[in-house]
Amino acid sequence: MFTSAPRLDPSGCAARVRSGKALLVDVREPAEWATGVAQSARLLPLSDLTGARTQWKNFLTEAVGREVLLYCASGGRSGIATSILVAEGVRAANTGGLSDWLDAGWPVAKTTAPRPKKLSRK
Repeated sequence: MFTSAPRLDPSGCAARVRSGKALLVDVREPAEWATGVAQSARLLPLSDLTGARTQWKNFLTEAVGREVLLYCASGGRSGIATSILVAEGVRAANTGGLSDWLDAGWPVAKTTAPRPKKLSRK
């Protein structure tokens, strides 16, 4: 069903992210981002990758020719996302969880989770 998901250690990926050769993606869900995200990570939830791809579509167009490095909370969801992307021909790798990036000394930025849009009453 899924292609094997390559797994890389964040400490070996940092230079590629800093140089722009690789793009870092947090595939956790929006409510999880409030606890912090790896600095410079794109916030693209797995649910959108497996769903409508409203956010992923533009990102994948922009990412052509670059490596996509994914992480989540512990490495499970980023492994799923990596498998999907690799099967679609994207050069992608699972880099585990946010704590793996922290352990590698990568800075974490605070962010706020997007608020759900209120339905207008007509």
